[in-house]
Amino acid sequence: MLNLIWLALVLTAVLVGGFTGRLEAMTEGAFTTAKDAVMNIALPLVGLMAVWLGMMRLAERAGFVQQIARALRPVMRRLFPDVPVEHPAMGAIVMNMSANMLGLGNAATPLGLRAMALLQKLNPHPTVASNSMVTFLAVNTASLQLIPTTAISVLVVQGGHAASNIVVPAILATAVAMVCGITAARVLSRWKNFQAHPDADAAEPTTAAVDAEIAVEKIESRPLTRGGRAALAVFLAAIAWMLFALVWPANADALPAMLGAKWRHAVFWPDIGTGLRVLKAFSMLAVPFLLAFIPLVAALRGVKVYEQFCEGAKEAFDTAKRIIPFLVAMLVAISLLRHAGVVQAVTDSLRPALMAVGFPPDLLPLAAMRPLSGGASLGIFTDIVKTHGADSMLARMAATIYGSTETTFYVLAVYFGSIGIRKTRHAVAVGLTADIIATACAIAACKLLL
Repeated sequence: MLNLIWLALVLTAVLVGGFTGRLEAMTEGAFTTAKDAVMNIALPLVGLMAVWLGMMRLAERAGFVQQIARALRPVMRRLFPDVPVEHPAMGAIVMNMSANMLGLGNAATPLGLRAMALLQKLNPHPTVASNSMVTFLAVNTASLQLIPTTAISVLVVQGGHAASNIVVPAILATAVAMVCGITAARVLSRWKNFQAHPDADAAEPTTAAVDAEIAVEKIESRPLTRGGRAALAVFLAAIAWMLFALVWPANADALPAMLGAKWRHAVFWPDIGTGLRVLKAFSMLAVPFLLAFIPLVAALRGVKVYEQFCEGAKEAFDTAKRIIPFLVAMLVAISLLRHAGVVQAVTDSLRPALMAVGFPPDLLPLAAMRPLSGGASLGIFTDIVKTHGADSMLARMAATIYGSTETTFYVLAVYFGSIGIRKTRHAVAVGLTADIIATACAIAACKLLL
């Protein structure tokens, strides 16, 4: 399906651009985008992936992955019935979902690539997307968003006084979209046109490289000693203090007195904004906590942390190298489409129909571009905020849409390209379904709650 979509994007862009006299801008945009795809996306991704794949290996060696999968076994078994409950892919999927929920995109992508590589080991048709892969894509595309940090940041920078108001609409929109996306993945997988069949053109399985790099094994971690438990307790106490200081900064310096006779007078009760401060505090502490907690527990359980971290980080460059062709192909096609003026033309033609159904026409460019390009959609969102004001209803709707949707085609290109998937089956339909539902729910939630 991606073959037809990519061809349609390129042909449409060239034909429209030729008739509108934008060929020069399209050419310049295509070459600039091709360079950016390698220099500004793929290569920086190597460093991020090295960090998180190294951490993922430490988490496996410390037994975290198996424990996570075991704890969430009832839910994960229903979502991914084709994946054994003790398989490391389960832990990688959960960690990816957690990173997405906290808005940690720099951690979510490497963990998602890791999960896809592990799911590929269970795939009977190496060049065809499995049901588990499509379901994982649906969960990733419509991931529950606890705090849309980027959208809130743009509103605040542009002078918004109530940027945090979009948090609840974003949670509702992503929750509904995730349920609908998973449902769509299950329903469409039964359609005849989306049945999994091996690729007859594939001369050999494409998982050889992945298999050589990722060994799935049952790891028995050493239990913590009494001294190890004491060291871990001290570390967690320090993290708890940091969290307290972030949520209640005014009370942090006076905590020793509060723990004495005057503790009953401390202001710890929830007030307006406390919930948001807690979420922000968790978001700020999440990455530093994981970067310290995972190696600490691994070391306390006898793992050689430096050696194992470097062993996991080795996978980063090979993974990035595999995704570059797919990334360049998709981003160049999207750049051609954007510079040809196709998005603006579609917006203008649909304006009357959109107004009839209550969809603000000014939001269509954002909704149309969001599945295609993160950078372009961020630019459109920022322009909407500047034009209409950060506290306007249109700006809050745009922020909720941006925080509730995903760059579906980018995710498809990167995730499936990294493991050599050629036939994506119903993945595109599932991803776009989640994006459309998230957009509609974001607008409805804003009208209802804001």
